[in-house]
Amino acid sequence: MNEDLIAKYNVPTPRYTSYPPANYFHDKFTNEDYEKVVIASNETTPQNISFYIHIPFCRHLCHYCGCNSYPMAKPEIIEAYVEALKKEIRKVIPLISKDRKISQIHYGGGSPSSIPLHYIQEINELLLSQFECIDSPEIAIECHPGYLDENGWMQLIKAGFNRCSIGVQDFNPKVLKGVNRRPSLLEMETIFGLLRAFNVSINMDFIYGLPYQSVQSFEETLQKATALKPDRLVTFSYAHVPWVNKAMMILEKNGLPSPQEKSAMYNAAKRIISSKGYQPIGLDHFVLPDDDLSIALQSGQLHRNFQGYCTRKTTGQVYAFGVTGISQLSMAYSQNTKSIPEYIQKMNDGEFAIIKGYTLNREEQIAKEVITTLMCNDRLNWKELSAHIGVGESDIKNAISYDENKLADFEKDGIITYSPEEIKITQEGAIFVRNVAAAFDPLMKDNTKMYSKPV
Repeated sequence: MNEDLIAKYNVPTPRYTSYPPANYFHDKFTNEDYEKVVIASNETTPQNISFYIHIPFCRHLCHYCGCNSYPMAKPEIIEAYVEALKKEIRKVIPLISKDRKISQIHYGGGSPSSIPLHYIQEINELLLSQFECIDSPEIAIECHPGYLDENGWMQLIKAGFNRCSIGVQDFNPKVLKGVNRRPSLLEMETIFGLLRAFNVSINMDFIYGLPYQSVQSFEETLQKATALKPDRLVTFSYAHVPWVNKAMMILEKNGLPSPQEKSAMYNAAKRIISSKGYQPIGLDHFVLPDDDLSIALQSGQLHRNFQGYCTRKTTGQVYAFGVTGISQLSMAYSQNTKSIPEYIQKMNDGEFAIIKGYTLNREEQIAKEVITTLMCNDRLNWKELSAHIGVGESDIKNAISYDENKLADFEKDGIITYSPEEIKITQEGAIFVRNVAAAFDPLMKDNTKMYSKPV
């Protein structure tokens, strides 16, 4: 990677897992607003339902984590939290049309697999008893392999999961110790054997840019990972945001790789994984050619929400449950309180626990489609997008920050190719897709928000 380009484009930029980003949410969005937008969501697209369940507890907190995680609580608190989750589900479900179908259920955290797993099965049974599902819905959970024995993996299979995302992060013991993460309890080959026997799809998640990592060590980790042939591989760039998690300051003391080293890790990862037959999807995912995400990318039908990439088929409006859970509806976002005691109390009182949210105006809804399409598919065809959202091409461009001079600059630097009809991210420019998306973002004109850097 050209060091001049890194210097030019490695500036704080939104990740665009949502538009607008979550730091635009505000506390004037109320419980009443949430109930109204849930009811209104029945009349908007997509019609599919995606449920997100947030389990905030972790047995150990990793120093790199920017998620909404909390130390493991006492058993009675875990039980009270799960009961509160069920109450929230039962409060929202009557607001959603029974004509709609579930396309996704996703558990995140925290470490969802850290609590007694019979609770997870109970929640799944509750959700699946209320709605029909599309053919082959995705029922997925993020798993910490450091605390799951053979019985634990079998319990997840029994609970109905057909996709497990295994948070490996790195196979190097020194790296794991430096970030306070436990290594896998079982050999990874054993885990794969258990899951494969029941046709469970397997994701493996890794992070680059951590202390004690080098290009060589990360290559070794990915060689081991690709030898296992998971269905999907994810290589996240470590986002250093110590204003979100003060524990990240510990990683500074241990020594973080430079942007140039991180760029070299990214390129090495892409080279190794691609050489094993995987296709890159967006910034950080790699899938096999027959994967649904690969097929969707070829047709420009790839989508993304807070839970990761999905196809148009499995895309649903997201209804989130639990502390900090963010619902992603067509017209609005809403987020629950971060306080576990407050959340439990609100549910016991029969109330919602919304702490903030955001309602999108027409222009922002258009910008959301533009940025999501570009971030997911590495290309933007104005005619196709116009047909998809039912808005004229000129109206789309008027709603965003469309600047020919900026596009020409990106093309000169080899980040994109473009014509009046279409913009494409180049292979070399993929790492800077966030910068291109930000160039279309009207909210970035007078922006004072804080973000991580692309590299």
